[in-house]
Amino acid sequence: MPAATIANLRDFTTEDTDTGAVRSVQTADLVLPESALAQIWSAQHLERLARTYWRFLSRITLGLVKVRYTQTRRFVVLIARPFDLLTFLAPEYELDADHGIVRWRIERGLLVARRGHGGHGHLQIDVHRCGSEADGLARVHLEVEVANFHPAIASRLGRRIYKATQSRLHVFITHGFLRSLARLKLAESKVGRFSDDRVQ
Repeated sequence: MPAATIANLRDFTTEDTDTGAVRSVQTADLVLPESALAQIWSAQHLERLARTYWRFLSRITLGLVKVRYTQTRRFVVLIARPFDLLTFLAPEYELDADHGIVRWRIERGLLVARRGHGGHGHLQIDVHRCGSEADGLARVHLEVEVANFHPAIASRLGRRIYKATQSRLHVFITHGFLRSLARLKLAESKVGRFSDDRVQ
């Protein structure tokens, strides 16, 4: 499949000073041949995009961070359980002709302050078709968002420490993930929910 290019890489991170909730958004535009986009705009490939995120996280941490799967949960663990850094509910998917979202609701974890437990915050990958470009190319806007996240490190050690460590690391990893999509090599899903290519 032809390679793509990544453009307009950006970061927006804000904090609600009243509640301590963090919203962190990293965005980029993926420019690729229209024919290639037509091949991968499907529920099956949206699921594979989600798996690609977790694979990238594991690879960039040299395998120290892994993702474990059950029917109802996703566990991001340091080396092995019970060191659950983050626990997510099973992903939710939305897809139509121009827009797709995969969303994991944050349940708990060592990185989550107690007030952030219960699925009120989320991590999501949002993809939006922006239309055709010149020379048979298409543009897709990509957005990785963590919203209503309550970092445990901020509540224990302070916001400044969180911003200098975990927040910067998250942005670094997410930008790396977005850049990696230029290769258009999506990982195979571990679950295969959409193996028949129909939204369920």
